[in-house]
Amino acid sequence: MSTQAGYEDEKGSGWIGFAGFMLILGGTFGFIDGLVAVSKSSFYVNGAHYVFSDLNTWGWIIMIVGAITALAGFYVFTGSQWARWIGILVASLQAIAQLLMIQAYPFWSLAVFSIDILIIYALSVYGGKLRKA
Repeated sequence: MSTQAGYEDEKGSGWIGFAGFMLILGGTFGFIDGLVAVSKSSFYVNGAHYVFSDLNTWGWIIMIVGAITALAGFYVFTGSQWARWIGILVASLQAIAQLLMIQAYPFWSLAVFSIDILIIYALSVYGGKLRKA
């Protein structure tokens, strides 16, 4: 399918762009969330019970996963298949980490989890069509 300017418009290219951008944005937000949790801010819910450890530990986990997620987002734009699989892996890790930290900030964790599901969908369904120019 051709667009007006004569460029090829591949089906799903918008989803790939969305996935890459949201990996970068979600990773950045995850890093900031982790930083806030580590700094012992009163931003999160008090008295929350976690699966294991405390808010400080989960802050470090979210911060590390967020940094890796943002880095993977940049590599998704390169069009390589390994970047696609890394993107799926880190979006899955971030989704799990957000669900395990849901006690601290429930609505935000569910929002990030939903975006991670969309990222996994985009990279799984349309990521196989990535090609280098």
